[in-house]
Amino acid sequence: MCRWNAYFGHPLLMEELLFKTDHGLIDQSLHARMGVETTNGDGFGLGWYGDRGGRPCRYRSITPAWSDVNLREIAANVESPLFLAHIRATTGTPVQQTNCHPFRHRNWLFVHNGVIHGFEQMRRELMVAIEPSLFGDVAGSTDSETLFYLALTFGLTEDPLAGLERAVGFVEETARRHGIEQPVQMTIGVTNGERLWAIRYSSEGHSRTLYVSQDVAALRELHPTSERLKQLADEDRAVVSEPLGDLPGAWIEIPESTALIVQPGPDEQRAFQPRMPEAVAA
Repeated sequence: MCRWNAYFGHPLLMEELLFKTDHGLIDQSLHARMGVETTNGDGFGLGWYGDRGGRPCRYRSITPAWSDVNLREIAANVESPLFLAHIRATTGTPVQQTNCHPFRHRNWLFVHNGVIHGFEQMRRELMVAIEPSLFGDVAGSTDSETLFYLALTFGLTEDPLAGLERAVGFVEETARRHGIEQPVQMTIGVTNGERLWAIRYSSEGHSRTLYVSQDVAALRELHPTSERLKQLADEDRAVVSEPLGDLPGAWIEIPESTALIVQPGPDEQRAFQPRMPEAVAA
């Protein structure tokens, strides 16, 4: 399917996570260890915020991430306190730039690893449910972008977790009517430039992998001689589809059916519980 990384913390050169770790996202584009596919070469995308937040920048391409010279130039010269990166392995939709993550709406960015099973059977119903004022912004043909716009329709900007729970609940109920079992497989990263929400969920209860980096202060105690850890601030966090290296104690698996909220101060962990939107249910 896909792999993605997210970073939240003090401004960091993006190449530190993408290129300079032992098993960064660019290495994963050729040698994924925990994904469905080993190779993720059907395009990539990078979205980031400046120090003042606001509308995020994006760079997306249909070329494989490992061979894109412009990606290497950007990552080596742009610092950001919050960015998302995604490498794509298509589940059937075309390899085109509009299908590359992250998807963007105003100050929001969204990435997805997984699939909506039976999407082609349900696509019309799912698309019709998108708020008319948002419908014209849907540029691609993926299940991932459709899920993002359903979440926007059902309240993502007011309450991100509730908006995503309603969107997934709507997809699952639509699938039930079509006789489609276990329709949703996902890990999701979504951010408004101030917080990062990372969700691990699947209808079957066996989701794709997702990890968060250990607390930096705790890691320094475990590895006091690590030069890389000395460069990190206490609140720096990375959320990744699979660990970026083999440093003992560095990565914590996000539990099944869980949403992690990465934010200034203590992070939060909540249960992710899909439900039908009230207006639709009525």
